[in-house]
Amino acid sequence: MMRILFSIFLFLSLQQIQAQTTLLINDKTSGEGIPGVLVKIQGQENKISDETGRVVLSLDKSSILVFSHIAYETISQQILTDGEFIVELTPATSSLGEVVVTGFESERPLIHQAGAISKVLESELYRFNENSILSAFNTKPGIRIEQRAPASYRISIRGSSLRSPFGVRNVKVYWNDIPFTFPDGTTDLNILDLSNIQNSEIIKGPAGSIFGAGNGGVISFESKKQITENYLSTDLGFGDFGLLRYRIGVDQKLENGSVSASYVRQQSEGFREHSAVDRKVFQVALNTDISDKQSLTTQILYSDLDYQIPGALTAAQLEEDRRQARPGSVEQNSSIAQKTVFATLSHRIELGKKWENTTALYLNSKEFENPFILDYKKETAFSYGGRTKFALEDTWGSFPVRLLLGGEYQYGKTLAQNFGNRNGKADTVRFSDDLVTTQAFLFQQLELEWTPKLLMTLGFSENFSRYDIDRSIDAGTNEPANNQRRFDPIIIPRIALVYKVNERSGIHGSISSGFSPPTIAEVRTNEGSINLDLEAERGINYEAGYRSRFGIFNLDFTAFYFKLDQTITTFANEQGVVLFRNAGATDQKGVEVSVDYAPFRSQGSLIEEIKLNHAFTGHYFTFADFERAGNDFSGNQLTGVAPNTLVNLLDIRSRTGLYINFTHQYVDEIPLNDANTVFQEAYNLIGSRMGWRKTLGSRWDVEVYGGVDNLLDETYSLGNDLNAFANRFYQPAPGRNFYGGAKLGLRY
Repeated sequence: MMRILFSIFLFLSLQQIQAQTTLLINDKTSGEGIPGVLVKIQGQENKISDETGRVVLSLDKSSILVFSHIAYETISQQILTDGEFIVELTPATSSLGEVVVTGFESERPLIHQAGAISKVLESELYRFNENSILSAFNTKPGIRIEQRAPASYRISIRGSSLRSPFGVRNVKVYWNDIPFTFPDGTTDLNILDLSNIQNSEIIKGPAGSIFGAGNGGVISFESKKQITENYLSTDLGFGDFGLLRYRIGVDQKLENGSVSASYVRQQSEGFREHSAVDRKVFQVALNTDISDKQSLTTQILYSDLDYQIPGALTAAQLEEDRRQARPGSVEQNSSIAQKTVFATLSHRIELGKKWENTTALYLNSKEFENPFILDYKKETAFSYGGRTKFALEDTWGSFPVRLLLGGEYQYGKTLAQNFGNRNGKADTVRFSDDLVTTQAFLFQQLELEWTPKLLMTLGFSENFSRYDIDRSIDAGTNEPANNQRRFDPIIIPRIALVYKVNERSGIHGSISSGFSPPTIAEVRTNEGSINLDLEAERGINYEAGYRSRFGIFNLDFTAFYFKLDQTITTFANEQGVVLFRNAGATDQKGVEVSVDYAPFRSQGSLIEEIKLNHAFTGHYFTFADFERAGNDFSGNQLTGVAPNTLVNLLDIRSRTGLYINFTHQYVDEIPLNDANTVFQEAYNLIGSRMGWRKTLGSRWDVEVYGGVDNLLDETYSLGNDLNAFANRFYQPAPGRNFYGGAKLGLRY
């Protein structure tokens, strides 16, 4: 009898130890089961889900499992020893209907969005050299990031870089839904490392109806928010010209949230003389769920950036030695040193069954030094601001609606001093200003579904802006004075329609207004003048597009016409200082086309996937009405814009973890002055990255990679100086160069 009882007890104990666990692996978008998902279990043979997406396991303890499928993003998740669990996988971007974007604060599949929106996924950021976001963004139609020197970025979305001789202007940037563009209209994009970004969205064209002043579009960066596992990771990257980048990061789940932290340092000697970079970035983020209806997120970003500025060359200097610096740059230590602290707090709450509110606040502090050939600039800046929005999901009569109400406010104060530059050291002060900038706007947006197929969006924003320039020191002939400029309140409307042809295609069209006041950097220039007569740019954008999926093909086509008045352009005075003026009107017509497809995809075969993407940009921009100093430039191509660009991508992935990416980019010739007498020649860039990426067991992630940029060793500039003084137009980009790296991750 005792033997029988013991046997029963032993049997029950073994059953308890080897408890049955059932997993239902579903598509996060459709909710349908996914067959053929590979499930990796530490210490056991791998499992594969059946036709319904079901997997039955015997686990002796709580385990971390890794789920992978060629058509879905790989995830890991902790599974308990018994019971039934649902695991949701996010589709890879194999269909426009599966790509969900927020766009104009409306989360919908891209195929049914009313607007020209591009999304840059984390996987796209990491298919190139990981030293910047530039290469990934430049694969999207209508978007161009330029780099005049390492860490010196300019962004052009459907336009030229005329307003941006340096820095990012006329483009509104958000980071985790918080304004990252300073109140004065400039953005220090170079303080962010690739590791501070997970996904990005780009709205092309005016988006002022909900994002305030700006004609150049909106970029929304998002860092990692959802922490689903405890994870320790480290990266090491290296390359030509002394490139060294290393990073360490940790993600830790908490009882009601998570905390993550990372530190990264990137150094390079640079391709050209006097073009070294040293950047250190630390980020820590805390997410907590206060309740089922409330969540709180806080982040601190610290960036310490130093980079040298080699300066632009003439054609003769370029021919002589494209790696040399502009004469005087080394002696005067032309460079930028910048320390920035950016702290944020974001709160989300559900208000009843229909309303929701999200409010985000930030504080920013910056110390900035910029010795240049002609002067030496020092700035100490402080700014704060925030954004709040209320969202209502309801039905009015028989019509589903979504109503947005909100506002944004930013205040910035800067002590800006300009000195003489004596061999790289600050000399006598030339002028000193207290700069105060205030930007604010209210926005309202109504989305109304007239029918299940027809969606209308109507939005408005009311914009208020002013700046004060209080000059306390002026070593020139002018008396110190207080200068103020207040812009009249501006209403920016937008109307858009989407017609859902079916679940695989949609037609969209919109009419939107744009308004972009001059920044303080354009009004207050480096030689001491203050141009209060500089007017804001105003424009109207007309746009229509079609998105569809035909079998394995995804098509995204947009055509637009943007009529811009009071266009702000640059010119140089006799000393070579860049100044700004209004240049009448410009006509900006364009088409943007993207086609991607996977001609081969087979889960479990040696070659699992072959993907191709083609992106074409046709920007046919001209001066409509522009006369200067007796010269009529009307009809000329808009300075700094390539009429045609084409990008071709090929990605191959294998079951063994090996992958290879090929990239080709063609850029048409670019006019470098308003007279269209100087052009950068057309060029072709070819690059490739190959590597091996694998999950060992279920805990370790390993990757090694190597690549080459500019395989053809083209001589070109990635960011020319426009309307340059003394014909110094060219900022040579690196020739053929190689890079590599390794990554290691541990789940714990």
